[in-house]
Amino acid sequence: MLTRFASRLAEHLGRLFLATALVLTCLLPANALTQQEQKTLKELSSYFNSVKTMHGDFIQFGPDGSQSDGKFYMARPGKVRFYYNKPSVLDIVADGKSVSVRDRKLNTQDIWPLGQTPLRFLLSDSIDLEKDTNVTNVLVEKDLITVTIFDKTKFNSGTLTLIFDSDDFALKQWTVTDQQGYDTSVAVYNVVSNAPTNPDLFKIDYLANANQRKGRN
Repeated sequence: MLTRFASRLAEHLGRLFLATALVLTCLLPANALTQQEQKTLKELSSYFNSVKTMHGDFIQFGPDGSQSDGKFYMARPGKVRFYYNKPSVLDIVADGKSVSVRDRKLNTQDIWPLGQTPLRFLLSDSIDLEKDTNVTNVLVEKDLITVTIFDKTKFNSGTLTLIFDSDDFALKQWTVTDQQGYDTSVAVYNVVSNAPTNPDLFKIDYLANANQRKGRN
């Protein structure tokens, strides 16, 4: 079961936020980034740390050309929800300590500790892109800022490319490139930051999961 669940969680979380795949195991030397790049990362980190809640729409493009969309809700620290519109049946929730991947059609879910998933960085209280990630490239253009990060996690390894608005540093899109070179991109829009959120959005039904495990025995 561990192998099957790890594979499933890696597939769906890696495709999602992977901005969620920001937890890394090594850092570049300080002189690998220019002063301007370091300044840009500090400004982006400051923006992230000013955003405690966020909600909006997302659209996801898979490596096979598939497309799905839905709503997302975030409340830092530790909480996020990705609700996919039909025909997808996925519902992904983090409640501050665990991550649930639920199949609404089959009424099944798998639960994993948040601290062992890439989501733990994105949902942390404080983010420092320069110190906590392995940035390999920072490209500043007139309208956009692109940050490329090498990602090595328990679930997956590859490259994460984050695209921000150069004016207000809002996150616009991210692309996860896996070890095989396949890209999955997610774009967010209609985003509202620092608005009230409903705590019920981030609840995981642990009793249902316990009953599910009993049914397998």
